[in-house]
Order: sequence, then structure tokens, then C-alpha cells
Amino acid sequence: MTGGPDEHVRRVRLPADRRTPAAARAVVRSVLAEANLDELLNEALLLTTELSTNAVEHARTELDIEVTADPAGLTVTVSDFASGPVDELTVGVRNVSTDITEVAERGRGLLLVDHFASRWGTTYLPTGKGVWFRLDRADPGGQRPDDPPTPAGDSGSNGQSSTPSAGAMSALMQTSPDPYADDPLPDFATSLLTRVAEMVGAAGGVVRLDRGDGQGPQVLARYGRQPRAGNDLLRVPLAVHRPYVGELELDAAPTGYARPLAVLTAERLSLHLENDRLRRADVRRQAWLTFLAEASELLAQSLDVELTMALIPQLVVPRLGQWCAVHTTDEWGRLRLAAASHADESMLPQLHATLREAGPDSIQARLREASRNGTQTPLGAPMEGFAVPLIARGQRLGTLAVGRHQRHRHDPDEIAVLEDVARRAALAIENARIHAERRRVAQTLQQSLLPPVLPVVEGIGFAAEYVPTGGDADVGGDFYDVVPMPDGRWLVVIGDVSGKGVQAAAVTGLVRDVIRVLAGDGKPLPEVLARLNETLVERGAGRYCTLALAAVGPGEGGRLDVGLHLAGHDRPVLLHSGGGPATFVGTGGTALGLLDAIASPTAEIALDPGDCLVFYTDGVTERRRGRELFGTSRLRDAAAPLAGYSADVVAARLRATAINFSVEEPRDDIAILVLRNDAA
Repeated sequence: MTGGPDEHVRRVRLPADRRTPAAARAVVRSVLAEANLDELLNEALLLTTELSTNAVEHARTELDIEVTADPAGLTVTVSDFASGPVDELTVGVRNVSTDITEVAERGRGLLLVDHFASRWGTTYLPTGKGVWFRLDRADPGGQRPDDPPTPAGDSGSNGQSSTPSAGAMSALMQTSPDPYADDPLPDFATSLLTRVAEMVGAAGGVVRLDRGDGQGPQVLARYGRQPRAGNDLLRVPLAVHRPYVGELELDAAPTGYARPLAVLTAERLSLHLENDRLRRADVRRQAWLTFLAEASELLAQSLDVELTMALIPQLVVPRLGQWCAVHTTDEWGRLRLAAASHADESMLPQLHATLREAGPDSIQARLREASRNGTQTPLGAPMEGFAVPLIARGQRLGTLAVGRHQRHRHDPDEIAVLEDVARRAALAIENARIHAERRRVAQTLQQSLLPPVLPVVEGIGFAAEYVPTGGDADVGGDFYDVVPMPDGRWLVVIGDVSGKGVQAAAVTGLVRDVIRVLAGDGKPLPEVLARLNETLVERGAGRYCTLALAAVGPGEGGRLDVGLHLAGHDRPVLLHSGGGPATFVGTGGTALGLLDAIASPTAEIALDPGDCLVFYTDGVTERRRGRELFGTSRLRDAAAPLAGYSADVVAARLRATAINFSVEEPRDDIAILVLRNDAA
């Protein structure tokens, strides 16, 4: 739309979104092109951007943009439809304090309008309000009609005008960090500092920043000479959050536009410093999460109490502290040093000596306080730091003491990570203690199911080897025994109760005791097996048992007569002292506890002097190497070369052969019992 023959007018309504300033600039640019007012382009676009952006941010309504151009200049009006009273419009800076200097968004825009516009003002309508500005063309001498005459030589230092140009302001506002640089802040800060120093005619300037990392204030950017203290030194604090602290200094008098421009520059720089702080904080938190995950994995891999406590200081030092000490609480509540580490190994003796010192102000007293109260407690000189209680499942296990780094104290994030490490460490220690207790109980229970020693009988050799399941705290169901019989013979027993744990151990003890009682009463072996089967069916809790019984007594010519009964158990291996292949002997029968009636055929075997009978459980034959089993054939082949050796040697060699078959821990208990005719 156009007005008179020499007037160009555009009126548009734009939505209140982030695209509105760009659309408003496009309207202004087109009108200026039609009116041949290109010399007003920079100022017009800058002021249009400020007014439209302020209206979008504060009114949040649709905007009416009216642009009128004539041969003398340009007028732009930005109106909104916000209800309520008209906000007070101010020019310049507000909210200046010792902590933070802020430039109001409306004030900053009107500061620019007031500086560059020939005239400006506000309009008040029933439907809203508006702000307008007028830009007049300069006369042939380069001066606008309403501008006051410029005195000769009125310029700032370094040849700069006392008032910044629109181009300089636009360059200052459009300066931004390089998005592809590894650390864009130094170059960005230097560019901003250079531009604002040149605009205000400063002889020098510096931007200092302390990131709170123990390095102290560092120079982020420098311009010209070092600012000198005095009346002409302009200081503006950077509006950043802790731990960041910074300041912009200019060697220029804080008059005219110097302070507002310095505040504007500090504001722009502060925004990007805040982004840098948040980005670094996010990266650091991600690193802490990774550290905690790795620490948890390492602590979970160990179920040994001493190893777990020794690992904790290694995780903490030097990542989270200069030194670390783990104290545990004994049954009387006293603290005992379990493990300690120092970043400087030569300081370990001094650390140990300091931790042992007694007294009301000693580290020992502070550690006792932390353990007793269950709260974080600071530690004083000479080994400054703090102590965190180790608490797991409501139990106070001790303390984790950490010394601060030499260059800085622990920040809140590090303290939170240390408290998390303490919780995970306490849980790992408690789990290791529980596992150790379970192992002790299992070992004690397992030992109670096995004879402490095998009897020494003239002319008969007995030997046994037992290997519990690797890394398991549950008692197994394998057992063996040698029981005297009333008729002078010896009963050799080896068996395997299904399953593991307390229930399997209870059934194993039941089987062992029933055999001992019935054999001690002189019952025949078939009756012993039948009575035992009835007992398991009634009281075995669904578990079954495989069993091999062998009644051994002296025979004619120095032989040993063996009456062998197998109840679902693997057949033993017979080794002849005179050589020859090893053979399996016996006839299979029915496992106990499955059926009401069982079959247990008797096999009579004569052992010549030097002959061996090797009994074993399925932990030997089912030893795995990947998908391959050790198997009965490999057992027979391994036993054959051992003919003629003592019972102890045969048992030990077969155990070693079975264990060395695979690098894996045994998945099932291994029991080997050897009976040998030791007659001369």
C-alpha cells in the first residue's frame, strides 16, 4: 500500500512468535528499497528488530507493523493488543547492584532507539499501545536535520566517535561463538571485548573468569594495555551462577554510553558462560554416573571382605580425594583401620600415624563421632577432609574418611558422589560379610557330613578326596563314609543326594545316620537299602539319593572279599595290581526315594593284594569343558596307569586329572573314595 506520490506505506499484522522480527525486517527492507532510502537500512533494521522483539516478548499478542517512507526519511510503528495499564518505559540501565548488573530488555531496546532515531515516542489506543521511531535522511554534509552540530575534534580515544554507529552496534549484537570450535569462549570473549573497547574508546580491557575448579581467576580475554586502577576503570560483574565468578574491566570512564555498552557486553558474554557452565556440569555429571557405575561393578565382583575393603580406597584416590581410609566397627563398637591409600605413597606412614593418634581433637575422635551419629563429619588439620558413615541395611559398619585435594575443597557434586560411593561400599562390604558367613556355615555343615578322618585298618587302605562346588556358599549333597560292622567287616559308603543347600544337607545327614544305625545293628545290606528307601519316601521332601555300599572283609589267600550294592550309583572302577585294563564292576540298581520298592543286586568281588576299587560321584564324570564331558571312559583311562599305587596316590591323581580337565570352577561337588588291598 502507498500514500501520496512520494510516500510509501506498508501495514501488516504479524503473529507473536519468533519469526515476527524477521518478517518485520523484510517489510522495512522492501519499503526502503522502493523509496531509495538505502542509507537508513542498518539503523532501521536494528531498531525494528528491537521493538518487534520486545513486543513479542512482553505483550505476547499479535502485532501491527506500519512503515511509512517519504523523501525525508522513514517512520516505523510497532503496536500490540495487550490489555491492562501501559508499562513505564525507561531508557538506559536499571537493577544495578554489587552482585549483578542487568540491562532491562525494554530499556536496552529503547536505549538504541533513543540513540539512533531522529525522534521516537509512544501511542496509546483503546485496543493496545505502540512505539514508533523516525529516521531522517542526512543532509549532503552527512548530518541529519535534527542532529546537533558535531564539534570539531569531538571523538573518543583511538579515533573512535563518542557515540557508537549502527554498524558497530549491529556487529556487537551479532557476534557469536564458533559452534565448531573445541573451546569457543576465549575467541568469543576476545571479539566482544575488542568491539566494545573500540566503541567506548577504552585503552585496554580484560575479562577474568574463575570456574571454581581451584585454579583461581583466569584471564579469558584481553584487549590493549592492562587496565589500571583509578577513576577511569569501568568494572562490570558477569551475571553467572556459582561456582563461576567473573568480571569485565575496561580502561574507560564510566560515562555516557560506556557503562550501558559494557553492561550489554557482559550480559551477552554471561549468557554463553552460563551455557558453558551447564554444559560442563552435564559432562561432569555424566562422568560421575559412569564412575559410579564402574565402581558398583568392581565392588559387586568381589565377595571377599578383605579384598572389598582394600578396593574402596583405590576407587576414591585420587579421583575424589588426596587420601582415603576405611575403618570398620568390631563387635564392641571400636573402629579398626581396614584399608588406606594416599595419592603420594611416601605419605602413607604419616597417614597411618595420624589415623592412630588419640585425643579429643584427633581424627580418631571425629571418625567415632561420624560412626556414632551416622552423619557426615568434617576432619580438621593436618589431614583435612571429612568422614562419611558406612551404613548398610540399617547396620553401621564403620566410616569412609576422605582427604581433600591440595588445590581445592570438595564441591557439592563431589560430596554427593562420595556419599553415594560410601553407600555402595557399605552394601558391598555387608554382602561380602554375608557371603563369608554363608561359606563358613556351609563348610561347617559339609564337614559335619563327612568323616574327619578315615579309619586305619591293617591290610586295607582307604583314601578320599572331596572338592565342593566352586564359588558356592551352599552345601552339596555328595558324601562318603567308612563304617565298622559288628561282624568285623567295614562298610564303604559313597552317595549323592539330589540338590544343594540346607534341605539337601538335611537329607544327606538323614541318609548317613540311618546307614550308620542299621549297619551298626548288623542288618543285611539289602535290608539297609530297603529301610533307607522307605525313610526317604516318607521324609525325604521329594529328594532322592544314589548310593554305593560295599561290605569289605578279609578272604582267603590275602584277598579282600567285597559285597557290592549299587542303588542308582555309577559303577566303581577296578584296578588290578598285576596290570591290564581298568574295568567297571557291579550291577546297577534303583535310586532311593523314588519308588516304594527297589532292586539292589549284589556283586561279589575279590581284591588281590595291590588291587584297588575306585568309587566316585557324578561330579567327576560330568565335569565340563565347554560342551564336552569328562565322562566315564576318560575316568577309566586315567585310572588304568595308577594300578599298583597306594590309595592316597590314586585318589589324589584322579582328583587332579578331573580338576585340570577344565579351567572353570566345578559346577557340582566332586567326591572320590578309594579302597585298596594293602596286604603284603
